[in-house]
Amino acid sequence: MNKSLGQVVEKILDEGKQLFGIVLYFWLLIGIFTVFKSLVLNDQNLIFHNCFAIINAWILAKVVLVVEHLMTAENLRHKPLIYPIIFKAAVFCMLLMGFYIGEEILVGIWRGRTIVESFPEVGGGSWKGIVVVSLILFVGLIPFFSYRELSRALGKDELHALLFRHGAIPPRR
Repeated sequence: MNKSLGQVVEKILDEGKQLFGIVLYFWLLIGIFTVFKSLVLNDQNLIFHNCFAIINAWILAKVVLVVEHLMTAENLRHKPLIYPIIFKAAVFCMLLMGFYIGEEILVGIWRGRTIVESFPEVGGGSWKGIVVVSLILFVGLIPFFSYRELSRALGKDELHALLFRHGAIPPRR
């Protein structure tokens, strides 16, 4: 019985570390978008929205963990790693943009606005702006999924050693 309890605790700790890493990455990504938006709109109040970015990052991280668990991209598992990396970055880019738009519409409705009035002005409100913001998000997700796919292919400990341990890569001869 203790062995299974230990496994459960180990699984919870592993999931917690994963969640923390994802939240941190998304918080950074959302924070950069918020600072950029405040600079473009010359609105210093937007910088204070970074406090709320941690909540959004946590929610998005949970969504990523659940959806990634359901969507394994099995048909891409035996292809070069670039395929699942690009595929997942594209799928999650669309998913996260959808969540952002949905969140803005729900907040607007809660504040008494119509759906049309609540639709966010992503990238200035034009379709070109939406495409540019989506491309920026897509590019921002590539390192995230590169790390996750490399971790799957090499093993978490091996990748961690390669990235963070001094002397993990022997010198070339």
